[in-house]
Amino acid sequence: MKTAITEMFGIKHPIIQGGMHYVGFAEMAAAVSNAGGLGIITALTQGTPEKLANEIARCKDMTDKPFGVNLTFLPTVNAPDYPGLVRTIIEGGVKIVETAGNNPAQVLPYFKDAGVKVIHKCTSVRHSLKAQSIGCDAVSVDGFECGGHPGEDDIPNMILLPRAADELEIPFVASGGMADGRSLVAALAMGADGMNMGTRFIATKEAPVHENVKAAIVAASELDTRLVMRPLRNTERVMTNDAVEELLKIEKEKGADLKFEDIIEQVAGVYPRIMTEGDMDAGAWSCGMVAGLINDIPTCQELIDNIMAQADEIITKRLAGFQAG
Repeated sequence: MKTAITEMFGIKHPIIQGGMHYVGFAEMAAAVSNAGGLGIITALTQGTPEKLANEIARCKDMTDKPFGVNLTFLPTVNAPDYPGLVRTIIEGGVKIVETAGNNPAQVLPYFKDAGVKVIHKCTSVRHSLKAQSIGCDAVSVDGFECGGHPGEDDIPNMILLPRAADELEIPFVASGGMADGRSLVAALAMGADGMNMGTRFIATKEAPVHENVKAAIVAASELDTRLVMRPLRNTERVMTNDAVEELLKIEKEKGADLKFEDIIEQVAGVYPRIMTEGDMDAGAWSCGMVAGLINDIPTCQELIDNIMAQADEIITKRLAGFQAG
């Protein structure tokens, strides 16, 4: 399948693995890229330029296909070494970067000069237009369904994607609620040039997370995610568990007086315990509503092959059949 995204990134299929904390390691990125999609290493999981350089080198040992690095710009007091991470990405020969979080304008000139393509993650049309105006090559449009941070507008993809298509001139991919060939065809029908999957890729054989995490996604329905940190305007969609229900109880009790410190135990530094150790009640971890569509744990190759086969069948048979006569 050829789209503006496959052409831009030099990939076989218009499927991107989103950058995910404590999931986006070299093993994950290489498996997706080898299967014809675009794998992504998560820079902030590595933390330092030295560790990121090592992870990029490891990924190059595992695949000769294109892969990218996610660089999320956080509003934080103790900021990571962003200049060092940018330099490491460029020196590592990575040609695709997925930016997220705050406006990436300050780093774009460095990436442009090095011939790096930048796709920025956005949760609204206005943010997508801003990304286009500052020179991003593409955007990932995240609907309200997505795991992680869906923004504060609560617009689902059935509305957000066509709106983005109406306004944008640069290519975009659909993110949030993406799981299979149906997702891909729907995204293409609404104007996207591909799709970005996060939660679906966690439930694969190669995902370097504890088996408890994969089992939790397979067991979950579309009703099992919760929105936390809404009062702080830092909304995150997470899988429900004991810690999350406790967090929501604190939010309700504190009301308008809620401070981040009140819920720090449930949200700060919990990812290693969940993703690595499999302690599923340790705290809040990002998960999309798409968990309701995930019923197995295939290899990345099987997953992507099945997506493309299903998409092809929908386009050539089901949709073409409606035109008969």
